[in-house]
Amino acid sequence: MLCFSGICAKHFASADSPYAFIPKGYVITETIRGDLNKDGLEDYVFITKGTLSTGIVKDEMRDLLDRNRRGIVVVFNQKTKYVLALEFQNCFSSENEDGGLYMPPYLNIYIQKGGLFVHYAHGRYGYWRYIFRYINSEFVLIGYDREEAHGPDILSAISINLLTKRMSIKENSNPNYTPIKLKQKWMKFSIKKPIRLVDFSDFDECKSTLFEC
Repeated sequence: MLCFSGICAKHFASADSPYAFIPKGYVITETIRGDLNKDGLEDYVFITKGTLSTGIVKDEMRDLLDRNRRGIVVVFNQKTKYVLALEFQNCFSSENEDGGLYMPPYLNIYIQKGGLFVHYAHGRYGYWRYIFRYINSEFVLIGYDREEAHGPDILSAISINLLTKRMSIKENSNPNYTPIKLKQKWMKFSIKKPIRLVDFSDFDECKSTLFEC
């Protein structure tokens, strides 16, 4: 099962500015805007980063690096005021992590069709992403996709829909490996309770599949 943190966000504090909800000791590294609660107004998603001096490390190859972790703050626009919908710090690693033999995955967070996407791009090796939707005052996981590739060749792909409880799995059916022949199968699954964004203590530790960590 996924590793959960059990951390809860504070909800519905209000302010005159969306920037009022950035906690002390954190800075904004990215701002994303889009409608997340289907009211026609642009909401704010802030990617934040800690500023602890202990997060600055010396790398043999790249000199000083800021390894402070990143978090997310979601603020809803209510025309005359702004409301805090989610504050969850330190759930994402630094952008300066060591990828070992490969470059570390690139974190891209965006809003599309009311969904909040947490997308990890790993260049020629594929990607994985989590899709959240604001449901009953929580950001709930509704989808997960993962694609493993070798350059232009897709080796395997999985797409999980937590609303329909169905998943698509594509795997190479060619025993000689090349050329790649993807064979698709569908599976049904059950889940005991919704998975929330704040249930992810560390997105980096839950990337292999939805149900393994």
